[in-house]
Order: sequence, then C-alpha cells, then structure tokens
Amino acid sequence: MADEDIEQATNLAVTLGWAALGVAVAYVAVALVSQLVRSAARGNATVREAALRLRKPAHATFMVVAMWIAVWSTANRRDPWFPVLEHVVVVSVIVSSAWMIGTVAVVVEDRVLRRVGDRLAGRYARRMRTQVMVVRRLTIGLVSVVACAAVLFTFPEARAASASLLASAGVLSVVAALAAQSSLGNVFAGLQIAFSDAVRVGDVVVVEGEWGTIEDITLAYVVVGIWDERKLILPCTYFTTTPYENWTRRSSEVLGTVEIDVDFRVPLEAMRAELERLVKGSQLWDGRVVRLQVTAAVSGTVRTRALVSAADSSALWDLRCLVREGLVTWLQREAPDALPRTRWEGNGPDPDLVTAGAAGG
Repeated sequence: MADEDIEQATNLAVTLGWAALGVAVAYVAVALVSQLVRSAARGNATVREAALRLRKPAHATFMVVAMWIAVWSTANRRDPWFPVLEHVVVVSVIVSSAWMIGTVAVVVEDRVLRRVGDRLAGRYARRMRTQVMVVRRLTIGLVSVVACAAVLFTFPEARAASASLLASAGVLSVVAALAAQSSLGNVFAGLQIAFSDAVRVGDVVVVEGEWGTIEDITLAYVVVGIWDERKLILPCTYFTTTPYENWTRRSSEVLGTVEIDVDFRVPLEAMRAELERLVKGSQLWDGRVVRLQVTAAVSGTVRTRALVSAADSSALWDLRCLVREGLVTWLQREAPDALPRTRWEGNGPDPDLVTAGAAGG
C-alpha cells in the first residue's frame, strides 16, 4: 500500500512538473510572439492595440492548453487524483477560451467602429455604431452564458439535474416564459431597435416631454441624455410601443421659427433685411433657409414669423435665441414705433353734457 501511495505521489509530482514546464514555455512563447507582432506593426496602430489587448487572454488560454497537453501526456489515468486534476484543467480551458473569444470579438467590433467613424458620417454612422454596440453586448452575453453552461455540465450532478429539467421542460418553459416575459421583451426590443434603424445612438429625440440625445442602447434599456445633463432611463420596449419624436431620423438638418408681435407700422422690408444680416453673419446657420413672413394681423398687432434652418437641433436652438434677441434689439433701436402697443380712441365729450354742466355752474 505504501509503495502504491509513493508511486501515485511520484506520478503526480512528475505530471505537475511537466504541467509547470508547459505553462512556462507557453508564457514565454506568447510573450515573444506578442513582442514581435507589436514591433512589426509599429506603423499600424490597430494591430498594436489588438496585440496589447489580446496579450492577457492569449497568455491564459495557451498556458492552460499547454497544461492540458502535459497532463494528458504524462499522467497515469488510473491514479485517483487524475479525475480531479483533469476536471480543473477542463474548467480552466473553458474559462480561458471564453475570455479569448470575447476579447477577439471586442477587438473586431472596435475596429469596425473605427472604420465607421473614418468612412461614414451622419445617420449612417450612427446606425452602424448602434448595431455594432448591440452586437457586442449580445456576443459577450452569449459567450458568457455558453461558458457558464459548459462549466456546469462538467459536473455530473449538473448533468443529472439538466436531465430532470428536460423531463419537465413543458411546465418549466411556461413558468420561465411568464417570469422572464418583461426581460425577454426588452431583449427583443433592443435587437429590433438596433436593426430596424428606428432610433440610433446620437439621435435627437423628444420622449416623455423631454428633449435629449440617445447616449446608449443596451438589450434592456436606452439612456437618453436630457439637455440639462439629466439621464432618462427607458426600457427598450418603450421605443417599440410608445410614440416619440426623432428629429434626426433621416437627416439632422432642422427648421425652426421665431414669432414676434409688432405694431402695424413695422417696416417689414427693413426687418427682413435685419433678419438676413443676423442669420448670414452667424456660423449656426447652415445656409438653407432664412425667411420673414407675416402670419397674422389681428387684434391690433402684426405677427411676424422668422423661419431659419440649422445643421442640427442644438445649433437651431442657439440660432433661434440669437435671432429673437437680435430682432428685439433692432426694434428697440431702429423702429421703436413698431413695438406693440394698445390704442384707445374716443369721439370727444358729449356736447349736451358740456352744455348742461355749464348751465348748472
């Protein structure tokens, strides 16, 4: 019995020694390859970044694979410690492989985002960015779920439990569907948002009476940055079931108006010339539309409407404020008679009342 124990201990020591040697060789090899790749790609920032980000998962993956090869090549499968060591190695391989696959997916998606930013602009870039971000989260989620399931299935108890679950899958599927209805609805809504091009990261929207910009789209919720720097968190199903305004659906270019009530004596041509001077002298104007119109002339005032255009909603807001302030200042300075006022005109005193008052006096 003692001889058998000594033999098992010797076999374990030899296996661990070979495993340690394999891990060391794999570490050195990955380090050398990583250094060579970074040196050869000094002029390519993408390759250098990819090599840097893949270094740690590559070290872990190849070190675990080397340890697995060493264990399978040198261990005595009849020894009692072999199943335990084999199980540890298998779990390590699964975890490190998942880490490696997830990192590769992130590197590829980052490269796609960079190419999109370099080659596309406007709504096409926002659509691709949204889709890539959703695909990245979905990829990482799937890799994590598959890795966790693979680790659990390495345990005999988990395999037995899964067989029992499959036997009662009919009832459990109904219960799980009811329990996860909201979560699954948000997941499918997030995918629908990403690939239907209804709303994208960077779009300007009006939701719940708030004006803001889409900052992030996940598989569960959408983050809307409000103009006053608040964050509005909405479930993905909101954008598939509730009407909302998208100001940049096809183009970010927008029109805006400024309405001012003035007196009937307003010099419209001079006011129109001042509007054009204000707008054309501002970098906020995109060069498309500048127009002054009279939209009403009732109740003793004339309602003028200045119609202007801008490249996006943020610039339009600033341009509207600029036009409003400039026209008011111009009216005060150049046309004070055009400021709105209330008039009352009478017919003079009644002659009979005047005569009666003089006689009584």
